[in-house]
Amino acid sequence: MTQTPTEPPSTADAEVVDLCRDLLRIDTSNFGDSSGPGERKAAEYVAEKLAEAGLDPVVFDSEPGRTTVVARVEGADPDRSDALLMHGHLDVVPADAADWTHDPFSGELADDCLWGRGAVDMKDMDAMILSVVRDRLRTGRRPARPLVLAFLADEEAGGVLGAHWAVDHRPELFEGVTEAISEVGGFSLTVNDDLRLYLVETAQKGIDWMKLTVEGRAGHGSMVSSANAVTELAEAVARIGRYQWPVRLTPTVRSFLEEAGQAFGVEFDPDDPEAMLGQLGDVGRIIGATLRNTTNPTMLKAGYKHNVIPGRAEAYIDGRYLPGQEEEFAAALDEILGPNVKREALVRDIAVETTFDGPLVDAMSAALRAEDPGARPVPYCLSGGTDAKAFSLLGIRNFGFSPLRLPPDLDFAGMFHGVDERVPVDGLRFGARVLDRFLDLA
Repeated sequence: MTQTPTEPPSTADAEVVDLCRDLLRIDTSNFGDSSGPGERKAAEYVAEKLAEAGLDPVVFDSEPGRTTVVARVEGADPDRSDALLMHGHLDVVPADAADWTHDPFSGELADDCLWGRGAVDMKDMDAMILSVVRDRLRTGRRPARPLVLAFLADEEAGGVLGAHWAVDHRPELFEGVTEAISEVGGFSLTVNDDLRLYLVETAQKGIDWMKLTVEGRAGHGSMVSSANAVTELAEAVARIGRYQWPVRLTPTVRSFLEEAGQAFGVEFDPDDPEAMLGQLGDVGRIIGATLRNTTNPTMLKAGYKHNVIPGRAEAYIDGRYLPGQEEEFAAALDEILGPNVKREALVRDIAVETTFDGPLVDAMSAALRAEDPGARPVPYCLSGGTDAKAFSLLGIRNFGFSPLRLPPDLDFAGMFHGVDERVPVDGLRFGARVLDRFLDLA
């Protein structure tokens, strides 16, 4: 009896933990002012791993130490020229080791998790991409379509020195790319033992990081002041911080809430969408922030001596607006702040949204279900932003798809920029296997 040959099992997950641990041990803290260590050391590590697999990575700096790596993998199908971009950033937000259970740059393995700053944001995805591509090239399993791999600097400061710089100065590296996948999508939300929603990011809010300035009249602290810049600014900051932005249901958010309602057996009420958030656990914090625009005061700056009324006061606001809401957002800001407050954009970037359909979505869904029969992929909107904003300017259709099967009790939303950031080892290996299957179908 003739045996039908079977394809050897993939070993895409074999080195993903070691790769992630190595990356976590490289401090790439981004303080937003180019004072950190930069991404050069991590970029050199990634370039070495790509070169070992037979690729010819391009390594470049936007500024000294702010380093990005890009490599191209030729597809196996000569008729496919539509390249897929898989991208991740190498920088991380800062971390204070005194606050952590395990040192944030030790890459320690404990409690079945890999701990460290960047474990989910997003050196886990960087390691998945490296592991999967290295395994496929070692075993001669090139994907049908070309791949472009990008490991970027500066995402945590808006991508000005990373993705945006690359798009503006090295667009030829992304020639032929039609679609892209990256972070904060493809993670699981447990409904019950037999059903998990996997949230695939198809939209994200726009960014408006702004500085507010009030000019007053300087004077002695003992005098009566009718033009105190601190008072005027404080009142404006309180107004904007307490302002209740109206609910605006975008197509992606509505679709997610309808899917979630069906999964949890709760009727979705479009007139009261916040009623659904309690069913979503910790992920409800992300979803709740996509029901409306937001403005959060984050820093204040004024004065230089206790008995001197300063002539100038400044505040910094993290503003986020939904797709299609940019004009309404700007008009409301001016009305809330009033005429005496100057508003200056420090980082501004677009909102993006795409539909949850097409062959790439089918490939994501099939790959997830092959590894988890209880998977139900659903679209969602990210309350933050990613480098997808920059790549959308090249006409690229973007998705957040960094697959992780998570324990039901893990506060995944709290891992982002939080203390004790960590990724489950089983989830990391699961993600590598899903990405490997995905490349067979994409």
